Amino acid sequence: MKPAVLQPVIAVALAAALAGCWSGERIEEFGGPTMGSSYSIKYVRGQDSPDIERLKGETDAILAEVDQQLSTYRADSLVEQFNQAPAGSCQAMPAAVLQLVEAGQQLNAQSQGAFDLTLEPLLDLWGFGPKARAEQVPTPELLAAARERTGMQHLRVDGEQLCKDAEIQLDFNGIAAGYAVDRIAARLHELGVGSYLVDVTGELKAAGRKPDGQLWRIGLEAPQEGRRVAQRVLALDGYGISTSGDYRNYFEEDGRRYSHTLDPATGAPITHKLAAVTVADRSTLRADGLSTVLMVLGTERGLAFAEELGIAAFFVTRAGEGFVTQSTRAFEQLFAAGEEQ
Repeated sequence: MKPAVLQPVIAVALAAALAGCWSGERIEEFGGPTMGSSYSIKYVRGQDSPDIERLKGETDAILAEVDQQLSTYRADSLVEQFNQAPAGSCQAMPAAVLQLVEAGQQLNAQSQGAFDLTLEPLLDLWGFGPKARAEQVPTPELLAAARERTGMQHLRVDGEQLCKDAEIQLDFNGIAAGYAVDRIAARLHELGVGSYLVDVTGELKAAGRKPDGQLWRIGLEAPQEGRRVAQRVLALDGYGISTSGDYRNYFEEDGRRYSHTLDPATGAPITHKLAAVTVADRSTLRADGLSTVLMVLGTERGLAFAEELGIAAFFVTRAGEGFVTQSTRAFEQLFAAGEEQ
């Protein structure tokens, strides 16, 4: 997968995280590198829990599979084989990949195009993709040529095959980490682990309670460059959390800031004042995709969209030298009680 430059959510296991032990239960932790960044798993281990070596092996196997299928940074991945194929071709894909495509198509339709899996030519052009040469503002001619090779309408699922009718290139980075979190959480549950906090490159999911009876807590990072400060702490149980932001991965040219988040409608970086947005959903994959959608839409349009669909979302918008925060009704209803537990 791509190097994960942005990690705007801090996973904070508060109150007796690693040392405590109640009724034979204790918190264990393991992690490692993945997707150009890292992952970490904290879980409550009881007398009948699998050993940590098995859980780490199962987790690493899932992440290796996701990388082999979806990474745009390795030539032998399934998605890169598809990306290098000519227009008019089809390629057999595992069911999991086809399901991700369908999830992307649903997000694309719901957001009227604000989510798009086919932006890799544009990401490369602007300097944010796997084949980027430099971060720079492209000429109008190059931008127009790259936009000819994008568009979800050129992508379709035909049985067990994925087909394209234009020279599009897929990039699953808007949902891959969330998908990986859901896969790992589901496997932990299958193995009898009922309490955990999973973090893959900053996409999170937590369930159950720690040995002290408290829910897992995570901190939402304030978008301040040069330091990490949690501006709000959330208690999670069965929900995934994803944050998208433009305050870490960007470049500047002639005094203007260019974000890594591209608007599919223009093929260019977003220009509004939304600095970061966090989404909570039982599906971390969906939270991952929706945070991208809302980041593209901006504060005003994003809030309206999120309220209409009942999305639990928290917005951080630039205002002069500082920031203002706004949240949807669904977000406040979800966390008003949970923050006190």
